[in-house]
Amino acid sequence: MRIGFGFDVHQLSSERPLWLGGILIPAEKGALGHSDADVLLHAICDAILGALALGDIGKHFPDTDAGFKNIDSKILLERVIELIGEKGYTVVNIDSTLVLEKPKIMPYVEQMRACIADICKIGIDDVSVKATTNEKMGFIGRQEGVTAYAVVLLSKTN
Repeated sequence: MRIGFGFDVHQLSSERPLWLGGILIPAEKGALGHSDADVLLHAICDAILGALALGDIGKHFPDTDAGFKNIDSKILLERVIELIGEKGYTVVNIDSTLVLEKPKIMPYVEQMRACIADICKIGIDDVSVKATTNEKMGFIGRQEGVTAYAVVLLSKTN
């Protein structure tokens, strides 16, 4: 068994759509980034990669590579799952937290969980997506950015 922790943060802009957990969320602002800037999937990718000491999302999908420009982060997570499969590991479960002031994401959590579970080839009950605000403090409180945290458990397959 291996445990990994992931973190991601992106600036918000009215010029981009908001993708969270592989789902397009109706919002006034979306996340800026080289890819679709899905902070939740990026944090999960980093947690999975970290569990096996394989570096981070930037090592595998650098923002200097035009091939990843505006890429759907679901594709990045699929590639990470393939990579750990080649190393003989599978995801056991994921626990994640989004931190943003708005929009409220609870109406979309089940869709996010289903999307993540499908990509990671695990049950929906093995994926936790929670959300909180930053109580109007800091860049998140001013609605300038969004953050995600993730912890994963991986198991060696035999």
